[in-house]
Amino acid sequence: MESPETQPIPYPARELAERVRAQVARVLVGLEGEIEHCLVALLAGGHVLLEGPPGVAKTLLVRTLARALGGSYSRVQFTPDLMPADITGTSIWRPSESAFRFQPGPIFAHFLLCDEINRAPAKTQSALLEAMQEGSVTADGERHALPLPFCVFATQNPIEQEGTYPLPEAQLDRFLFKIVVGYPAPEVEAQLLEAGHRRAPNATPEELGVVPVCTPSEILALREAVLKIAVREDLPAYVVRLLRATRSDASFLLGGSPRAGVMLIAAAKARAALDGREFVTPDDLKSVFLPALRHRVVLDPAEELEGGTSVDALKRILDAVEVPR
Repeated sequence: MESPETQPIPYPARELAERVRAQVARVLVGLEGEIEHCLVALLAGGHVLLEGPPGVAKTLLVRTLARALGGSYSRVQFTPDLMPADITGTSIWRPSESAFRFQPGPIFAHFLLCDEINRAPAKTQSALLEAMQEGSVTADGERHALPLPFCVFATQNPIEQEGTYPLPEAQLDRFLFKIVVGYPAPEVEAQLLEAGHRRAPNATPEELGVVPVCTPSEILALREAVLKIAVREDLPAYVVRLLRATRSDASFLLGGSPRAGVMLIAAAKARAALDGREFVTPDDLKSVFLPALRHRVVLDPAEELEGGTSVDALKRILDAVEVPR
């Protein structure tokens, strides 16, 4: 198989997005913005944290995307008794070989769904997030590379706190985007109910006609193309102004880090590619600013008591910082 550096790109990222949207529409109604952000994160090589109440199709969204994108898929339900080896795998004694052999866990998939990630204890969360950062799992001193592309989609419920272990800021920073999935608009919910009552309650994306529209090697080739997207000389300075504004704003105890800036530009390049452009615009940066920063800043408790949110403060900063012409 040719490497991503030499493999010709079979079709541009914009066409990939159109093909994926067409497949997802067979299963889901609405969620267009969430789908776009997931595709941006995928092409930027990042991971996604999906936050929303139960029943808003977070799990179904990930499963459908994985089916349409053509890679292997695994799902892990996080619980308080989940151990790191339940995710990463463990060495098992093989009597026939008189030796231990590593048995890969569900993390060895192109797309891994971690349902209710905040229900697992910190040790298990850390094992997963280390693999996200390193792209590999170490067992008995031996490194096992994860498949490429490797993308983690984690979900969490923002309301229920009993029996949960909230992700600390350092672990949240491993996710490129935090996407908030809310309740649909009334007209969209009516369309959803109209379509939903005509199908079996547990119908899978495969049963609903979703087919793969690309391969893992094609995704890697598109990621290489995204790296070549041009960034104007004045845009990094614009990102720095945005980050410094989050650090000096009284609404925040913790502002955006330099890593947040790197991730922001990477996401903007993927956003440009999905629009069929070979260069980044300020609008690309603005469109990914909220999902890339909302989980990397910490709101001041006094601001929270007054009814403020981190998103409100980030929007004020986005409006206040001068945009390059």
